[in-house]
Amino acid sequence: MAQQQQISLPAKLINGGIAGMVGVTCVFPIDLAKTRLQNQRSGQQLYKNMMDCLIKTVKSEGYFGMYRGAAVNLTLVTPEKAIKLAANDFFRHQLSKDSGRLTVFKEMFAGCCAGMCQVIITTPMEMLKIQLQDAGRIAAQQRVMPSVVTALKIGGTSAVLSRSYNTSPASQVMRVSATQITRELLRTKGVTGLYRGLGATLMRDIPFSVVYFPLFAHLHQLGQHSLENPSVPFYWSFMSGCLAGSLAAVAVSPCDVVKTRLQSLKKGANEETYTGVVDCVRKILRKEGPGAFLKGASCRALVIAPLFGIAQVVYFVGVGEILLGYTPFFSFE
Repeated sequence: MAQQQQISLPAKLINGGIAGMVGVTCVFPIDLAKTRLQNQRSGQQLYKNMMDCLIKTVKSEGYFGMYRGAAVNLTLVTPEKAIKLAANDFFRHQLSKDSGRLTVFKEMFAGCCAGMCQVIITTPMEMLKIQLQDAGRIAAQQRVMPSVVTALKIGGTSAVLSRSYNTSPASQVMRVSATQITRELLRTKGVTGLYRGLGATLMRDIPFSVVYFPLFAHLHQLGQHSLENPSVPFYWSFMSGCLAGSLAAVAVSPCDVVKTRLQSLKKGANEETYTGVVDCVRKILRKEGPGAFLKGASCRALVIAPLFGIAQVVYFVGVGEILLGYTPFFSFE
């Protein structure tokens, strides 16, 4: 068993990488719209909905403007997805050693542990991605309100990040790379700068994994041909991943709004700054009402559903195992 787990680790990494890259490529524009919708405040709304956001993004930033920050995701999504899926498998295996079966509580606990493991990669990945995704919204806001001057809230003055956008009508999105942001954060805040919003990320990813993995396991089990033949058709894995992912995503959407607000370094006109999770929740409730916690919820569901559907198909079909010459765990029936 130990040998099988050892040789399958590279396959898990390949599965996670392929699933993540395909999924991110397909749904990244929707994820960008989600970030911008979550960050805009009441009374300063530039975008009415997801489609309005995407149309305005293409008009002002071009087609590839919808993929700002995608390079960060494509780079780090391989280890992130591999850690999340492999950790869940590992903890499920450990928890089922004694009785040979998993209770719902144990499934939720395994998901909780997987969620805790993945934030090592997720937090800095989303920290960098959000800065790049939201730059266009701030530039667009300044074109609408020329008197706005944004300030960076990471302490100290940054030659890269604290420059104000040109507030003239011809203002363009300032091109700042993930490498520049990383260097500046490391210089001013150290490694902890990349882990800003870690608490909010845990608050989102642990409940997500607690809901997602048990729900997916039970939905996936419904697709088995029989007890004697437990194989599952690939389309059932996809549908199970989509449904479980979308439900879990909507359930933790308020936590995702808080995380996005905390990790956004640049602020637009009259936008609040937050000292922590509790302060963020209080200010959102007071100034924008409970409905603000569901901003971008539909976008997040549309992002997560195919992302995890694709991930589970690749993972359960065993694309990595096929590429490495191992026997895949599931067939294409």
